[in-house]
Amino acid sequence: MTAATRTRRNTLKTRARQNRAAAKIRRQGVATLATHCVAAGLSIKEARTVAGSLRKNAAKANVTGTPGISYAKNAKARACTRYTPAEVAAIAVIYRPRKPVYKVAAARLALAA
Repeated sequence: MTAATRTRRNTLKTRARQNRAAAKIRRQGVATLATHCVAAGLSIKEARTVAGSLRKNAAKANVTGTPGISYAKNAKARACTRYTPAEVAAIAVIYRPRKPVYKVAAARLALAA
């Protein structure tokens, strides 16, 4: 496989993941913080990192979210908290990232509501 093909496939995979996450948020109205981050354009690894920081800022913003259960394909079901886009925007306003990629994602999360 050539480098150009690898790059194209990776771009397509990222775009599909982002669109899928955004569609899920539109359909259900709520999603986990990591899903909101993926919809904002972050990779899975970066989304988990930002979601952890947003989770810490949720208490400062007095946002509780909706408790639920997260199901993954080949993993155990685990307890999670789902947030509306408006709640995520309230949390993202408080969030102060250092990395430029995270700053862009935080701005997109704040505008999503």
